[in-house]
Amino acid sequence: VSDLERIGDEAENIAERSILLAQEPPLKPYVNLTLMANTVKTMIEDAVISFFHRDVELAKKVIERDDMVDELYHQLERELITYVMEDPRNIKRVISLSFVARHFERMADHAENIAEMAIYWSEGELIKHQHIVERKAKEEKAE
Repeated sequence: VSDLERIGDEAENIAERSILLAQEPPLKPYVNLTLMANTVKTMIEDAVISFFHRDVELAKKVIERDDMVDELYHQLERELITYVMEDPRNIKRVISLSFVARHFERMADHAENIAEMAIYWSEGELIKHQHIVERKAKEEKAE
């Protein structure tokens, strides 16, 4: 329940920033932001479904998608920095867009928490942050 409440808080923050952003012309087409929003929306839906149906496979897919959202967030941050460097007058819109992206990233983290709880509830296995350990092991193996 607390993760769903936090998701709602993040959605409210996005709405507030969107009102500000709508008052000015867009910096560019927000392709990554739209992709991020759609991915997060699906993650939240799937996380809740996985929890109520005790669907471990669906929960694992939610967890895997969090990495994609994290990457989109970092790509967008790098891109937004270039807009400030090109024209410092863009700073207000860049900050708002950066916050929106961060709120989406946090929403994905909360969806991941729900999915992790679905797995725990279904299998009794606590996997919190397990994917981070697995990713580090893969990276070390690749080196």
